[in-house]
Amino acid sequence: MNRRTVLTGFAAALAAPGLARGQSSAAAVAKANAGVVGIISGGLDGTYTRFAADIAAVLDGVDDLRILPIIGKGSLQNIADLLYLRGVDIAIVQSDVLAAVAQQKTFPGVQQQIQYISKLYDEEVHVFARADIRQLSDLAGKLVSMDNPGSGTAMTGTLLFSRLDIAVQPVFDATVNATERLRRGEIAAMVRVTGKPARFTTPLPDGAHLLSIPLSETLLQTYLPSQFTNADYPALVPPGETVETVAIGAVLAAYNHTIPERRERLVRFARALSLRFEAFLQPPRHPKWRDVNLAATLPGWTKFGSQEPRAQPRRV
Repeated sequence: MNRRTVLTGFAAALAAPGLARGQSSAAAVAKANAGVVGIISGGLDGTYTRFAADIAAVLDGVDDLRILPIIGKGSLQNIADLLYLRGVDIAIVQSDVLAAVAQQKTFPGVQQQIQYISKLYDEEVHVFARADIRQLSDLAGKLVSMDNPGSGTAMTGTLLFSRLDIAVQPVFDATVNATERLRRGEIAAMVRVTGKPARFTTPLPDGAHLLSIPLSETLLQTYLPSQFTNADYPALVPPGETVETVAIGAVLAAYNHTIPERRERLVRFARALSLRFEAFLQPPRHPKWRDVNLAATLPGWTKFGSQEPRAQPRRV
């Protein structure tokens, strides 16, 4: 028996059960996609990605759901993907992104098209600096990485330094590249907006540390006060000390589908999230799940299911 015959026989054996049940390829495709919910998250090292992975681990198979986590490029791009990209039903974004895109009129009608299933947690603004930078004002005129263009970090970092009146020179690099550039001394600092503790594929260089973000009335109009401790970052914060920072909410956002079957999947997803929530509070799930309150409201956002969707012809 030659190799071609063996492979042909193997393929036929795999297909046989479906054929025996009289399934057509179209029926098989429809069945495979019936419960699929695509969740776009963040970069490889981010908390968004870990949350999406946790959601898939806990909810996949519940109520016939199939959860597909997708690596994303940050809040602004996630909004665009949620609006226009096939297969994306849910996105994890920063809570200030909806107001930002509405103000810029980037996506007309976005506040009707995108709603929230739940606020997740507060994520902290991290400013990792090289050893010779002692305070935030030392970054004036220096190169500061703010993640990829269009990311939530880029949006928040730009706004933050503007409100603090510190004129940095922004550069846009993914976290892995920025960490390496910080190691080589090519940039003075890097900004990350993510839930503490942040993880790094490439370790931070020796001498790198977290800069304190001084609180002000201007910042507190948009952000929440937060801090880093030795428990969060044993190598960066000495025992007994704290580093002040600010935080912003992460949101599980949904596309307000008019397509009945896709909307029904989101209803099933929201129900499963509520019913299985206790599982997210147990190891090995991310510790930030313990900060999640499914009943929390979000100013400026509409709760998914509270309004009937309007016609949205751009989405398929």
